[in-house]
Amino acid sequence: MNYNKADFQASYGLSSQLPDSDRPEFVFSGRSNVGKSSLINKLCNRKNLARVSATPGKTATINFYTVDTAYFVDLPGYGYAKVSNADRRRWDELINSYFDADRNRMLLVQLLDSRHMPSADDLQMLEYLQYRQIPFVVALTKADKLKKSEIEPTKQRFAELCEGYGCSAVILTSSEKGTGIPELQALFEQCLQQGEAVDGV
Repeated sequence: MNYNKADFQASYGLSSQLPDSDRPEFVFSGRSNVGKSSLINKLCNRKNLARVSATPGKTATINFYTVDTAYFVDLPGYGYAKVSNADRRRWDELINSYFDADRNRMLLVQLLDSRHMPSADDLQMLEYLQYRQIPFVVALTKADKLKKSEIEPTKQRFAELCEGYGCSAVILTSSEKGTGIPELQALFEQCLQQGEAVDGV
């Protein structure tokens, strides 16, 4: 997959608007401010492909990016306290409709902040992925903020926790330094070659 051939396609706020699933889809999930846009930009070696919102959690849309012969699907961020109950319901409906649809999903990348243990919203999302039997890996963001002595213990701690939810791999990432980007790209390539989600790195 040529990650340099990447373009923003559109934002969709209703499930009825979603494009046909005519290619493999790699899905990105995480709470607001966890760094999804930055990670997508780094994967595609672009600065402004995915735009970082100035008001996180305000827009509940699914963003589609064409990346060569695949889609990157950016789910709306969750866990932002100032979102109304109506917006939360719309988020739930949009997410459920996306996962209910028969789409060519390869793998979901669940982003978690490496500096903090998963929040209640994060755990709820992990439970959701397990319940829906959605193949996923965890990308621990902002790994450049960790001390060297914290890196392995942090990865081990998250691996032990996430394994119970069906996570197949935990990858430390940094959108600043590019940490973990080759590993994620290798996972995507493996999925495409096998035509299905993989069970680990």
